[in-house]
Amino acid sequence: MNKLKKEYCLKLVWLGVVALQCVLAQSVYADVENPDPWESVNRITHGFNDGIDRAILKPVAKAYKNVVPGGVRQTIGRFFSNLDEFGNVANNLLQGKAKYAMGSAGRLMINTTVGLGGLLDPATDMGLLAHPEDFSQTFRVWGVPNGPYLVIPFLGPSTVTDAASLPLDSVVGPLRDYHPVRHRNTLRGVDLVDGRASVLGAESVVFGDRYIFFRDAYLQRQNYLAKDGQVVDEFDDF
Repeated sequence: MNKLKKEYCLKLVWLGVVALQCVLAQSVYADVENPDPWESVNRITHGFNDGIDRAILKPVAKAYKNVVPGGVRQTIGRFFSNLDEFGNVANNLLQGKAKYAMGSAGRLMINTTVGLGGLLDPATDMGLLAHPEDFSQTFRVWGVPNGPYLVIPFLGPSTVTDAASLPLDSVVGPLRDYHPVRHRNTLRGVDLVDGRASVLGAESVVFGDRYIFFRDAYLQRQNYLAKDGQVVDEFDDF
């Protein structure tokens, strides 16, 4: 019964995203030339998020990186990457990538058992490479447009479609059903801090207008992921 309820909720959310995009298509012009029609509001949210990051998350991530050895951080990262395989299986299937879905299922099974719950990654050593996919990429495969660029409080850069996909990503994640709640929240907190610590070194490449830099970097990355890394070389003829 619970399974049927989940499937029904997934369908409702999916239809809601399509309906929302239809409304946006009529009310807001957002395309390659103008992906950010809400820039004035987004800048305010970006400033708020940046302040929270500088005051809380970044110092915690720095302390975490200084205290926790690199090998341990790598193990923690593998653990959370293994949890992501649940979503990879589902989304590869929804995108019609049966081969990748089987590979993700194999990675999940091998790394959860032989890899001690994902702390190790024997699947990669066996030639089973990761093929990350999420519901935002699935929406694009099914023809749902990105919608306007959107900065979400506390969560950061997104688009309307990406934001709508977040609840679906959480539904297929195993942490949703993990109890007690305080343990689940602790794991999510560790995942957040570990992820922030992993990009501390990348801040040295940020230049100019920080808002524009993060917006363009996010949209380019999403385009890269949507095309499975198959980007067009505009200078190929030169």
